[in-house]
Amino acid sequence: LAKKFKFKVQVVASFHQCGNNVGDNCDIGLPGFVRDATDIWYTDVHGSETREYISLFADDVEIKGRTPIQMYGEWFAAFAKVFASDLGKTIVNVMVGMGPSGELRYPAYPLDRWHFCGIGEFQCYDKHARASLRSKAKAAGKESWGVPLPPSMVGFYNMTPASTQFFTVGFRSPWGKFFLDWYSSCLKAHAFRVLSKARESFEGMVPFSGKVAGVHWWSHTASRAAELTAGYYNTNFRNAYLEIAQTFKSAGTSALDFTCLEMTNWDAPKHCKSSAASLVHQVVGAVHKSGLHFIGENALTRYDDHAYDTILNYKSKLTAFTYLKLTSELISDKWFSKFTRFVERMHSIGGSHHHY
Repeated sequence: LAKKFKFKVQVVASFHQCGNNVGDNCDIGLPGFVRDATDIWYTDVHGSETREYISLFADDVEIKGRTPIQMYGEWFAAFAKVFASDLGKTIVNVMVGMGPSGELRYPAYPLDRWHFCGIGEFQCYDKHARASLRSKAKAAGKESWGVPLPPSMVGFYNMTPASTQFFTVGFRSPWGKFFLDWYSSCLKAHAFRVLSKARESFEGMVPFSGKVAGVHWWSHTASRAAELTAGYYNTNFRNAYLEIAQTFKSAGTSALDFTCLEMTNWDAPKHCKSSAASLVHQVVGAVHKSGLHFIGENALTRYDDHAYDTILNYKSKLTAFTYLKLTSELISDKWFSKFTRFVERMHSIGGSHHHY
């Protein structure tokens, strides 16, 4: 169908469960042999597992004779073989899933335990995560730091930063900095492992990219708590998105995709201390500084001119934009003319993007 109408296709390689996040209107689980495995899931301090995506701490743990990294690599190789004649032609980009919702992040805000705009929780209490932290602390000569931060410090899913010790002062302490560096470094290492496997199959055939979540709530605070629990170390003079973009670049990635382009700094409730637009601008700068292309998308389903105009502000920065999503409401008489006008403006002279 895409060939018939001379469309270009951006393929999303999804290694996560569909059905557990905002906007999911389907239910597609992970393969049965993966679902039946134990000790490979992200786990919070309460022992609750998130089975949406295999934990990055289990990247090298064998499941029925293969590790997750091997499985991802075999999928890339099989896809490249079957669609060899279309890669770089009809298929112009492969977006590599690396976490929940296909985003490179920890599942810090699962919808069955969290509501907007809670700070979320660190997801590092499974046995492989604990072993990694102990090893890191021992190597640093700080064995007492080899345990995850306790809830008495970091709080719970639906708390605010101000109600915790860690997100007010603890994040600046030597122990806090050590923990945040370890937690975020594990996420970047996971990205490098998965993207390097994609590179083995796609380099020279088709560009590939990765997606980062727009965790904008509490971004207008010193600790930026929700970003920290998601794995983005974006405080203490660290630039999480520059570090991630550089990781993507080192693994051969062509572009970084980021969400919430439809939001301004004032769209979220005031008490959530969101600065979504400022966050997008930070990411755009980091992506371009790293020599990558910038791909964007909207985080929430929006059909209004305000959202469209906000997205259009980034037109000159974009290589591609993915609009979410096709619904019966979008094509209704009430909204479709606005969407048509938006697409026309995105394709008009003045931008460097290709609209997907």
